[in-house]
Parts: sequence; structure tokens; C-alpha cells
Amino acid sequence: MTLPESYRPGVVLGAALITGIMVGLVGGGFRQAVSWGTQTRFDLLAALGHSSGGQLGLALGVSVVMVLAGFWLMRWLAPETGGSGIPQIEGFLAGKLPLRSGRVLPVKFVAGWLMLVSGMVLGREGPTIQMGGSMGHLTSRWGQLSQEESRVLVAAGAAAGLTAAFNAPLAGILFVLEEMRPRFQNDTRAYQGITLACVMVMVVVQALGWNETVLPVKIYGAPPWVSLWVFALTGAALGVIGYVFNRGLVLALDILGQSGRRFFSLQAVIFGGLVGVLGYIYQPSLGSNEHLYHPLISGGEQVILWSLDRLAAVPEIWGLFLLRLVMTLLCYGSGAPGGIFAPLLAIATLFSQGLGREVYALFPQWLPEPGILTIAGMGGLVAATVRAPLTAIVLTLEITGNYQLILPLLVTCLTATLTAQYLGGEPIYEVLLARMLGQNRAH
Repeated sequence: MTLPESYRPGVVLGAALITGIMVGLVGGGFRQAVSWGTQTRFDLLAALGHSSGGQLGLALGVSVVMVLAGFWLMRWLAPETGGSGIPQIEGFLAGKLPLRSGRVLPVKFVAGWLMLVSGMVLGREGPTIQMGGSMGHLTSRWGQLSQEESRVLVAAGAAAGLTAAFNAPLAGILFVLEEMRPRFQNDTRAYQGITLACVMVMVVVQALGWNETVLPVKIYGAPPWVSLWVFALTGAALGVIGYVFNRGLVLALDILGQSGRRFFSLQAVIFGGLVGVLGYIYQPSLGSNEHLYHPLISGGEQVILWSLDRLAAVPEIWGLFLLRLVMTLLCYGSGAPGGIFAPLLAIATLFSQGLGREVYALFPQWLPEPGILTIAGMGGLVAATVRAPLTAIVLTLEITGNYQLILPLLVTCLTATLTAQYLGGEPIYEVLLARMLGQNRAH
């Protein structure tokens, strides 16, 4: 869509600069707050000792209270903060949904923090993207910008939100290009504002010392080109998983949405108790440098680092893959505020690590290290599920620093996307937006 003649690029660039600074402060602060809260929770549990009945009581009590509080905030103050928030932003850009930015911003921050720190298997990028879009909308309202200028700022804020979640500016820009392209097709002026907002996020997080590497993993060498068939097969398998995941996610939303309307508080207590018990039963695993990992609960960074740092038994890897797949479907299907990018990265990492270990045992000449397939497969599930292969590739490169694996990543993400498309799968955010609009019409 070409922007109208009344579009004022200078005004929008100034507003995008302000939006980027705001998103850097709020989105970066949200990431730091989640990290602090999660670590504090783990430290409190560790201090009690696993043999202590107090640890189980604290694990249950904290998770139940936090999940219940997050659901109540969402339900009574801003129901549109449920889920990742990305379909809501896309609905606004398409002119089909309103955006109550002044209400969404604080509720998403607090409710999202409660859910993530409680141990729910959700990602932080959903909250930061919706909060970023809301900040872009607030900036446009304060500056009395036109409708089209406001949409550019909302998209810029959303891109900045993804940047803040992962310290990945190129992925933020590409996400808007791939996922929200219809609003800005063939008009580079809009992308100038989007790019500037992402740049300003990185300026802010670097100035505040928040630019730590999201996934400090080993840097692997490029595999031989003759091994690309391994990555193609991995991508095809991830494409099948992505297709099944999308179908399962909609089914979970339908089932849990119906039960949640009738037994809202009970369902929240059950989910809080579930993540509390799992966090208690599945104790932290010791990795190199005496680092403790919590691979079952929370978003995904812990399990990714765990799978690459600790030589776990292959059955344990496959077991965690299945458990996290089910937990992601349940947690997101509950309607809780949180994203699916990080959980998808974790699921794909576990699958690729398990497969990589098997391939390495059989064909070491084609796969020098299992971790190569793990990194290459990391973005495959995002590519298949969201149908945004460029975003998945660049995001994986930015958060791991393994730029020399770009060719295996390209092959994996391309075959994953093509496989999901061949099976008839639709991009998950399009499906969720259509579902949301259908529910609004029904009511």
C-alpha cells in the first residue's frame, strides 16, 4: 500500500525516534525485570532445599498467585492483552481492531511479567511487541498524527519491541516486512521510520548496559556442503511439526477458551499449580562453569543453553521436546499474556539437538558436531509456524552469533516453510487474527 501525499516523513521520523527510545526503556526494562524476577524465584526455591516441604509449598504458592493475578488483570482491565498481542497489532494496522494503547501498555507489562516469572512456558517477545506497538500509537496520539502516520508508528513500535526482546534489530525490521507487509508494500518511507525506531532501541539498551548476548553459545564452523541434505530433512521435519503445532494451538485455544469462560479462576489455579509442580519435580541441571539451568519451565533461553552446554542423554532430550511442546500449547492456549517465539525456538532446538546427536553418531563426516544442526534448526519452527523464514534466519544469527551457519540455516528454514505450506498450513498470526475477528462478530 502506497502512503498518501499528506504523509509527512520528517514528522514520522521524529516520532519514530521518540518511539524507539520509549520502547528501548520499557521493552528493555521488561526483559531485565523478567530476568531478575525469574532468577529471584529460582534462588528462593534453591535456598529452601529440595527435600524441604517448604520448597514445594513455595513453588506452588508463588506460581498460583502470580498466574491468578495475571489472568485477573487481563480479564478485568484489558482482555485484548491475552496471548502474544501480535494479531491485535495486525488487526489495528488492517483497520479491523481498535488499539486501547493507554490501557494495554501497563496491563501487558504487569500481567506479562507475572506470567513469565511464574514459570509459564511463554516468550517475552509477545509482550514487548504489543507494548511497542502501543507506545507507537501513544506517540502518534500525542503528536496528533494522521491515521496512516499512526499506523507507521505502530508498526515501528512493534518492530522495536521485537528488537528489545532479543537485542536483534535486523530481525525486528524483517518481522514487520514479512508479517505486516500489506500495510507498507512498495513504500520505503515507512521503513525509514521503522528502521530508526529499531536503531534507537539498540542505542538505549547499549547506553544502559542491557545489550548482553541473549544466547552466549559456542561459535561453530561451517559444515561441509555435501551435508546440506541433513539440514533439508531437518527443515522438512520441522515443517511437519509446525503444521501440527498450528492446528494444535487453535484446538487448545478453543477448548481452554470454553472452559476458561466457565471456570476462569479454577483454570488459572490449575495452570499455576502445574508449572509450580513441574518446576519442583524437574530440578535444575548443572552445566559447565557450575551454571544451573531450568530446562522445563519458563520461556526458552534456559533450555536452549542447557541443550548446548550439557551432554544430556538422548532420551531426556526427546522427553523434554515432547513436554515443552505440550506445555507451550497449553500455556498459550490458556490465553495468558505471552509470546510463542521463544518457546518455538526452544522446541526446535531440542528436536534438532536430539536429531543431531543421532546423525553425528551415524555420519560424523557430514556433521562434525551435533550443535551445528541444533543452531541451524533453531529457527526452523518459527519459519514454519509464523511463515517468516527471513525473520527466523536473521533472529537465529543475531542471538547466537553463528553467522557462518547462514547456509545451513537458509536450507533448514526454507524447507520448513515450504513443507508447512505444502501441507496446507496457514501463518499462525493470520489464523489467530481471523479467529479473533470471528469471535468479535459473534459477540
